[in-house]
Amino acid sequence: MQNDLDAGSEAPSASELPQAPERSGGATRVAYLIGGTGLFVAMATDAVAVLGRHTGFTLLGSIEVVQCCIVLIASSAMIFATLKGSHAAVHILTERLSAVTVQRLARISAVLAAVLFMVLAGAGLWLVHDLWGGHERTELLHIPITPLRLLQVGALLFIAALFLRSLFRRSAP
Repeated sequence: MQNDLDAGSEAPSASELPQAPERSGGATRVAYLIGGTGLFVAMATDAVAVLGRHTGFTLLGSIEVVQCCIVLIASSAMIFATLKGSHAAVHILTERLSAVTVQRLARISAVLAAVLFMVLAGAGLWLVHDLWGGHERTELLHIPITPLRLLQVGALLFIAALFLRSLFRRSAP
């Protein structure tokens, strides 16, 4: 077994590095667009705020803007990781099992992951329902929180659907 952090290991050559696919689906493009937009807005806001601190003006609410952008970044990152099948995984046990057992465990994992994301989405919907009449907003800029919660719930439900889709794809011959 190769550990990438072993002392003395060399960097992989260009041919060993994963290559980006030539064509990507619509969901991948949307995830890139939303995440990239969130990352750009967060970076630009923080850069202006830091520049302002050094030049004598303050950008009130910059932290609130960055926090809102984190919802976009995290949602798109989770969707992208699910689409690419690149969630963190430990293979110390599964590499010693037969292919049939690994497939069974992958199906169980997909079901559990889908249930987890549906529970998280349900908790988010519960918060939206409980705080609907409260008109929850950020303190300085009064950015509404409900649309961000709904975006996160939508992302969580989409991820659950992706796991369920992978479950049905694996069961097909």
